[in-house]
Amino acid sequence: MKKILFNRITTLVFTVLLIAGLPGFIAASSHREAPLIADDPLADNVDLYAFRSPQNQSNIIIVATYVPLQLPHGGPNYYGFGENIRYEIHVDNDATKPGDEIIYRFTFRQINEDPSTFFNIRLGKQNLKMLYTLEKSINGGQNFLTIMKDGPVPPNFIGARSINSPVGLNTTYDKLVNKSIRNSFTGEKVFCGPVDDPFFVDLGGIFDLGDAPRQSGTPADGLACMNTSAIVMEIPIAYLLKKGVTSKTGILDGNWVIGVWASASRRQIRTLTPGDETHSGSWVQVSRLGMPLTNEAVIPIGMKDYWNAITPYDELTDTVLDEYFYNPELALYMDDALFGGAVPGFAPLRIQRNSLQAFDFGNGHDGLYPLKGSAAVAGTALDDAIFGNLLLPAPGKPRSVDLWPIFHTGVPNFPPYQLATGKNGNPLAAGKPFVNNFLPNGGDMLRLNMAVPVTPRNHPKFSSLGLVQAAVLGLTDPEYNNNTNIQFIPNMDGFPNGRRLEDDVTRIELQAVAGVVLAAVGLWYDDYTAGGANPVTQDLLDVLTYTTGVEQNDKPFRPTFPFVAMPWSGDGACGGVVADNLSGNNIGQYSQLGLANTATGKILMMDSYPNPFAQSTTVRYQLDQPEQIRIDVYDISGKLLANLVNGVQEAGLQEVYWNAGHLPAGTYFAKAVNSKGEVVQVQKMIKR
Repeated sequence: MKKILFNRITTLVFTVLLIAGLPGFIAASSHREAPLIADDPLADNVDLYAFRSPQNQSNIIIVATYVPLQLPHGGPNYYGFGENIRYEIHVDNDATKPGDEIIYRFTFRQINEDPSTFFNIRLGKQNLKMLYTLEKSINGGQNFLTIMKDGPVPPNFIGARSINSPVGLNTTYDKLVNKSIRNSFTGEKVFCGPVDDPFFVDLGGIFDLGDAPRQSGTPADGLACMNTSAIVMEIPIAYLLKKGVTSKTGILDGNWVIGVWASASRRQIRTLTPGDETHSGSWVQVSRLGMPLTNEAVIPIGMKDYWNAITPYDELTDTVLDEYFYNPELALYMDDALFGGAVPGFAPLRIQRNSLQAFDFGNGHDGLYPLKGSAAVAGTALDDAIFGNLLLPAPGKPRSVDLWPIFHTGVPNFPPYQLATGKNGNPLAAGKPFVNNFLPNGGDMLRLNMAVPVTPRNHPKFSSLGLVQAAVLGLTDPEYNNNTNIQFIPNMDGFPNGRRLEDDVTRIELQAVAGVVLAAVGLWYDDYTAGGANPVTQDLLDVLTYTTGVEQNDKPFRPTFPFVAMPWSGDGACGGVVADNLSGNNIGQYSQLGLANTATGKILMMDSYPNPFAQSTTVRYQLDQPEQIRIDVYDISGKLLANLVNGVQEAGLQEVYWNAGHLPAGTYFAKAVNSKGEVVQVQKMIKR
């Protein structure tokens, strides 16, 4: 076992490139990703996030979401956690021991307070009401201690009458959420309930044979207006450290690395009787999640159910799935010698086929394998005498040095897994450290170094590109690229060193498949000539500036616990109510985020700030040429409340103030119409 772990470290080597994150995948993280679990949405892991709290850096935030693609108006039996399911969050902090060190187990039960009605909420009572029990194990699941009993789950955000009115619960949704935030017996802060799905991606384009960014039409967040069920925990770092570790040696201390994964399990036998069912037998894992998009876009359809059934620790000895990382399918569509021309959206993404005029990382080729056993790799992570042969296992496995290690060991602060800064043209030499989340115990987990400081969300260099952007700064910013010292570079705390809610993992992972990790350590793109002056070539710029067209969530995240955005309501814009009210124009065809309706031939970018707002807000819009514009404000019933603009507006950026102090809290819409009566923009505004 010790030898296996030691060899894993080697594998970790090229993973430093974590910079780009996972190997190639694209999609909605783990939404309906495998045939069997698609038939069991209540047990379907959706996403997993782990990051150091931006509010209290002594704590770690873990977010595990389940039950994908929830329509906010999906009643009368609204979505939520399921009974007879074990939802678990697993933490590994010690590579010398097999298996988990810490497990948090959630089980839910449902009660009906008023079975005489078909409504979910009526006269202060709630049906389909969920409560949960939270158990904790610190010995790998041998024993569990109950640390919370009857934890409350807020109801689905059905609508204003159900939540706010006297015939409903006569409260506000914010108050319901706040009442549901509890502290466990051992001190962890916990929230379980419906939230806006934090993941963002153009599902329609991605699954249309990689049409991202779309070659025609406007990219759209396929998860906009969708909710999911979240388990959110805030855990003191002291609880997550391996035994015996108290202080840290620096911001890349390897003893502060944890691996996190989530799972769902069901009883082996389900027996149906008229109007009822029973569950018996052993517990069987039916879904799991660590790194985003692994099972969805790396593992082929025929192996997806198998992947869901095994644990990360099974991957130590079961190598049947390794080939899909050594030669990822997505790489086929980023290679002009293969099928690159068939996916024009990926045109900026091209893999190194002749890096430094010597190394071919195309599928089926040898990558760095020709260096195996040579003096060039002596003393590096690629040296068999030091780390074994995991990183260079055989010919024909080109991505064994960058994509595969990220999912199985994490990245060590060890040559060559350091930035090209200071390497003087030798990619295998020591360079500038920027990541260390090496934990060679098990396979696919979300690995996080808890010693790395937080990048404030309002920092001018904060980026949703996570470690990719940290690498860019470390290579190009004079503040960081003039030495090889360990420095905190903004976004070192971003994916794939853990995963923040804001991180654009789809974009990062596509860039990783396109070889950005290799470039970060000095294996530059083909259009760079070895010994040349500037490795920031057009190919590298193309990869770094690639975008799928959807780069942020459809709702702003909360700055405080539980940090996720609150769920969409069933009677709001995303619930279908306003679809027929705005002069026959369906709001669904216009972006909620200020994107123009290009059908008119005019550019009208419109947003509002602040949003949400307390008393007043400013509507800001931009025209590419003078245009007759009318901007009106409506409530969710379609009632006209105010006219803000009516007349010819000059080209450029314009602003108009709207005072809504006399109006109740709720959802409002600013609708912009041009001289032809065409709706060119609808902007959603929320008054708190």
